[in-house]
Amino acid sequence: MTDRAPGGEAAPTILSELSIRHTRRYQPTRRVAVDNAYLPTGGNAYGMALLGAVVATHIAGLDEDQVELLPRFLRQARRGELEIPTIALRYRLQTDTHGLDRSRYRLVTEPGSPLVILELDTHGAAAPQIIGAVMAAAAMGTTARATAFRAIDAGRARPGELPEGLIVRRLEFGIPGPAPRPPGTTPTPSPDDPADAWRGIPAERRWAMEVLGVAADVVIERGDIQQRFRRLLRVAHPDQGGQSRGAAERIAELTEARELLLAGSDGFASCRTGTSA
Repeated sequence: MTDRAPGGEAAPTILSELSIRHTRRYQPTRRVAVDNAYLPTGGNAYGMALLGAVVATHIAGLDEDQVELLPRFLRQARRGELEIPTIALRYRLQTDTHGLDRSRYRLVTEPGSPLVILELDTHGAAAPQIIGAVMAAAAMGTTARATAFRAIDAGRARPGELPEGLIVRRLEFGIPGPAPRPPGTTPTPSPDDPADAWRGIPAERRWAMEVLGVAADVVIERGDIQQRFRRLLRVAHPDQGGQSRGAAERIAELTEARELLLAGSDGFASCRTGTSA
């Protein structure tokens, strides 16, 4: 039986895949997590080709400080001694993906075509993409990890150079999704797909709502946002029993989310309900 994509067309065959979760460019906090990694080392070693392509694509985007910090980070990860949570290249490494943006990289073939397609997600900042690739490699077993880091080293040595013989698709706006709804329309959530409830909500606002624990169907009210912020702030603050490690980043994240929601709460609520402000 042939698998089908959501739109009804035949789905591509996935040869390797890496999904990296990270904070968005505009946010003050910097966090990275690996959401999914299918990186085969046997046969045609499609997983290694993908890791090398991710690194080669983004390595030139690191700033000077990150370039200096990278060798130490790689040495630790190469030995399989990468601790999570920790800080590397000024980003917090973690396993929690809550509220994070996603960049996805794949090698696929499509029905009716013998060609291999390389999908490169280029909408995110460079550093978390490099970090995510290294995190995925560090999580492998000893033999596979050595192979993975040879691919990463090759990507570092040849910035911008991708494997030959592939069709390259650069996803400049992230993973393709459904087309935007016409202006003035309100999405109707589907009980079979909880993600439908978020359609029509800008990504930045969704992130802020998730950070403060606001459900998609809740009307944003200033008093409620303030109460949620103060409650979560008490939980996060070390003086109130919160973890010292990562507390500053968490507090900055909560503050940014509150300010974003308060800045446009009235206008956005009107847009969601279709009423006049």
